[in-house]
Amino acid sequence: MRSLERNKKLIHYASFIASKPVKDEWGNETGEYENEYSAPLPYKINVSAARGEYATRQFGDIERYDKVLVTGDMSCPITESTILWVDKPNTNEPHDYIVTRVARSLNSISIAIRKVTIDG
Repeated sequence: MRSLERNKKLIHYASFIASKPVKDEWGNETGEYENEYSAPLPYKINVSAARGEYATRQFGDIERYDKVLVTGDMSCPITESTILWVDKPNTNEPHDYIVTRVARSLNSISIAIRKVTIDG
């Protein structure tokens, strides 16, 4: 039921590629790292309206999350290191969600996501 086409929303995701060391103006590493992600790709998935009791039991007591994505596509490319554009249709802006936890069952995948604010 949750994987009905009419219940799906178009979001965008970018997969983690690597962490690169940040260098200063002389080419020396600063000790900080910058994450590199793939180009944003579209994906249709069910997005919950808000956090609910069912989701709380499903993921247990974990860090804060705001919405849950649910799909019947067992080859879903979204992992715990993926960044998401859920409420922002423009992928030229910074992402607005990160993945908190992925729960796989026999026939579906549930993904807890948390809203973030990125200074762009």
